[in-house]
Amino acid sequence: MSTTRQHPPGDLGREPDEAGAASPVPADRQWRTLSLGQASGIVPMARDFARQALCDWGWLPASSADRRAAAEDVLLVVSELVTNACLHAEGPEELRIGRTPKVLRVEVVDRGAGQPAPRTPHRAGRPGGHGMFIVQRLCLDWGVVRTPEKPGKTVWAELAAPA
Repeated sequence: MSTTRQHPPGDLGREPDEAGAASPVPADRQWRTLSLGQASGIVPMARDFARQALCDWGWLPASSADRRAAAEDVLLVVSELVTNACLHAEGPEELRIGRTPKVLRVEVVDRGAGQPAPRTPHRAGRPGGHGMFIVQRLCLDWGVVRTPEKPGKTVWAELAAPA
């Protein structure tokens, strides 16, 4: 059971406002940051980092099926965003995970110029191309933030905290 709403097919995530951020940063957000620059085994390292943050924040071990599903959704989104940066964006530089009492935000900073987008039409039976479709389905919202005059981007996704 997923704890989040679904976006319509073809949704490319929310555009950032003129300040460059998709939403204001809540004052009560706690952050964890992992540098991924020249590391090997990046995807398992990112999942382990996220799992430890979820343990530290009380999401794991899960006390109910809904809480376990919420934690598994986070780990899957981390895997998909980091994998996309590896495959399509010259590799990830940094993984950031932030939480408030209501929302968990995953950010992957990469060096790529491309724009992530769910593959449309989505073909469930074909291998590959499912990463952003999965992110779109599991997350409350997602998008891309670019810094003018700098290479790369930050791909972010937000998931609801378990009740």
